[in-house]
Amino acid sequence: MNANPRLLSIHDFTYQLPPERIAPEPLPQRDQSRLLVYREGELTDRRFYELPTEVPTGSLLVFNDTKVVRARLFAHKPTGGIIELFCLEPVAPHRAIEPAMQQTGSCVWKCLVGNGKRWKSGPVLLEFMAQGQPATLTAERQEVADGYSLIRFSWEPAELPFAEVLRGAGHLPLPPYLNRPDTDVDAVRYQTVYAAQEGAVAAPTAGLHFSETVLQELQARGIETAHVTLHVGAGTFQPVKADRMAEHPMHAEPISVTPAFLRQLLMHSKGPVLAVGTTSLRTLESLYWLGVQLLQDPSSADAPLHVSQWQPYEPGSEIPAAEALQALLHYLKKTGADVLHATTQLLIAPGYRFRLAQGLITNFHQPESTLLLLVAALVGPQWRQLYEHALSNDYRFLSYGDSSLLLP
Repeated sequence: MNANPRLLSIHDFTYQLPPERIAPEPLPQRDQSRLLVYREGELTDRRFYELPTEVPTGSLLVFNDTKVVRARLFAHKPTGGIIELFCLEPVAPHRAIEPAMQQTGSCVWKCLVGNGKRWKSGPVLLEFMAQGQPATLTAERQEVADGYSLIRFSWEPAELPFAEVLRGAGHLPLPPYLNRPDTDVDAVRYQTVYAAQEGAVAAPTAGLHFSETVLQELQARGIETAHVTLHVGAGTFQPVKADRMAEHPMHAEPISVTPAFLRQLLMHSKGPVLAVGTTSLRTLESLYWLGVQLLQDPSSADAPLHVSQWQPYEPGSEIPAAEALQALLHYLKKTGADVLHATTQLLIAPGYRFRLAQGLITNFHQPESTLLLLVAALVGPQWRQLYEHALSNDYRFLSYGDSSLLLP
């Protein structure tokens, strides 16, 4: 490693982002956004619908197919006051997203609570329509810790899965910096066209630019595509408050991939592997470190698979990527699992050496964010030139903003 990310100061990864450059709404058409192509140090201005002509021949594009759930709930106290509940992650009876979304009757989630000081005791209620019939959701606060609350939800009709409860009662959790309520437009546009697996509380925004037309054009040009799942957590908006990255706790997020995807990665040799979004990139790189872990410490197979924040920066692993992927396939065969489930806290920052991803499609990120660190790890100090070009050429920034194709 040519740098120690623990010693990095986040203040070295900042730039002036004028508020008017933050895109408040999506463009009328997904693929009309602008695309800044960075290829071996050269910058070119394009439109996103031109992406298929810019992607290297023989590439494999890896998409995150997570789907944003309507995780914001506005419940009423008996006295009429409104309490906002932002569902972050399930706690009981399931901690994994997929079974938690299918849970019926009642469940416990970790939530952020708005207007919480006005909620002294007792349940709050929310009435809504689900599957064409009236329904009621009751929320009770069980405990408060570290700024979060554990909320027990129960609902009638009890046979409804929690996914249906959120669909009927909830609102899309738009990024906090948009500072506006969600609309019918957001219901469509704050999801990717290929979203499939419910569980994210923020969109994998690099994918928002892809239209069916762009996907068909990629296919026509022989570009391979594949899907992984990382359920984006609210931690993606967590600011870095520490002076040194060593003191910043990276948030953990669940990932899942199929054996078919691992085999596709192993067999792909025609061109670069390009991640669509930082979440796809973190998933790809986390797979390498999970495989390394299984090879170096076979007993780790007995515990839930997890990549820690600093694992890649420990004294080295020179295990080839193919061996790491084979280890994951062997683990799945041995355990009889049809999907690889794990969690990742991986922090990608300058000093990181990429093992599986060779390029990235991504939006323009907030100053002093872990997402900007990831971009700097991929393209090096030229990230400044990239962002200065975008700022001086009227690119739109953040979730609903424009896109970039980074081919270092």
